[in-house]
Order: sequence, then structure tokens, then C-alpha cells
Amino acid sequence: MFPNIRAEMARNRLTASAMAEKLELNERTLGNKLSGKTEFTWSEVNRIRSIFFPSCSLDYLFEQEKQSTA
Repeated sequence: MFPNIRAEMARNRLTASAMAEKLELNERTLGNKLSGKTEFTWSEVNRIRSIFFPSCSLDYLFEQEKQSTA
């Protein structure tokens, strides 16, 4: 659902487990948020950017995958 966050995680060798721990979330909860099953809170959005990806814009990080119209 958020391919740019996943790409930045890979570039920075950041695991979902390490990210969840720093955000004080359960790893499954973070997975649900990254897949779009549940929404991020505004606080989580800001913490993800400031802690992990300060050089990236929120628009870039939280851009959602485009749905195909096939």
C-alpha cells in the first residue's frame, strides 16, 4: 500500500521489527498499517518521517500504490 516507505526501509536496511519497536507498536500492527488494513495516526506519520526518513517528504513516503484499471 505504501511502496515508498517499503523502498526506503530496504534502502536503509530497516526491518519492520526494528521500526515497530522504535514506534512502540506490535509488528503485526505495523504490518497492517503498511498494507492499508488499518490507518496510521497523524502522530505515527510524523514519527516515521522524523525518526527514520527525515530527508523524505510526507507526500513521497505516504503516496499510495496506484490501482490498475484493467
